[in-house]
Amino acid sequence: MPIVKYPRATEPLWHEWDKKAQKCGLRHTVYAVNGDYYTGEWLDNLKHGKGIQVWKHARAIYSGDWKFGKRDGYGSYSILDPVTKEYKKVYAGWWKNDAKCGYGVTFYPGVERYEGEWSSGQRSGWGRMYYQDGSVYEGQWLEDRPGGQGMLRLPNENRYEGGWKNGKKHGPGKFFYLDKGQLFEGTWAADIPKCGILIDFGRAEAPAPPQYPIPKV
Repeated sequence: MPIVKYPRATEPLWHEWDKKAQKCGLRHTVYAVNGDYYTGEWLDNLKHGKGIQVWKHARAIYSGDWKFGKRDGYGSYSILDPVTKEYKKVYAGWWKNDAKCGYGVTFYPGVERYEGEWSSGQRSGWGRMYYQDGSVYEGQWLEDRPGGQGMLRLPNENRYEGGWKNGKKHGPGKFFYLDKGQLFEGTWAADIPKCGILIDFGRAEAPAPPQYPIPKV
């Protein structure tokens, strides 16, 4: 009995078109209907490698590394300044799974900025924060607030060194009143000193030392 050979089924044309449309490796620019667009590298139709994403309505730009469609690696995020009409960098550092993660620097409105570690988009780990009034906090962070051990230096050079919880002084700590030449060492709870001792600390060199004897109340 003769063997009948049937022709092999050909692959549908749409499969071939889909393969040709796949963006992989090369740099492409793709526009969205809302005006957003991305220029960069792709893998399996996902942003992957180096690329720049522009959000039209948010007036923001991300330039850096991508991994399977999400910001991952090193990159910077900038927004349009309404006054200068130029893009101003607000974050430069590491990302993971589309959120700030690792070491990075964030620039806030005015002169405030944070330099340090991030986790899941929040300040977490070691970091230094420069505030608008001239104060500087340096130490540990947890869930976007000072938490752990840290130092807060005020504009007049007075400073607190000790424990923090939920952004407030908490636990054993020391407060140096350099303007008065005194040191308070004790325990805090939610920013309030609960108990401790106050001693002279360089009172002779202080610009405004307290007067003794202390007058009666």
